[in-house]
Amino acid sequence: MQNENPISWADFQKIEMRIGTILTAQEFEEARNPAYKLTIDFGPYGIKKTSAQITQQYSVDELVGKQIIAVINFPKKQIATMQSECLVLGCLGDEKTVTLLQPEKTVENGQRIG
Repeated sequence: MQNENPISWADFQKIEMRIGTILTAQEFEEARNPAYKLTIDFGPYGIKKTSAQITQQYSVDELVGKQIIAVINFPKKQIATMQSECLVLGCLGDEKTVTLLQPEKTVENGQRIG
């Protein structure tokens, strides 16, 4: 399949994909779809909050301490009762199950993906 909407290298360089470590995870009761509230440490870029619809693949307990990849330079977005400050990246599988993208080895929080 050919990509119909190519972006420029300059566009790609604007995207701040960074490594972060999940500090807390809890059920997001107010969300329309099953989700967790996450707080993530991005090292020099600070601690950011977000929600993630990853309840089918992950439990709250296994998320804490896990390193993930997220886009940290989107504008804040209101999701139910919280302001999301980043977008956690994952692979969208069958029936909208999300498998998180993560580094193979532990790295420093805040490192850039390129």
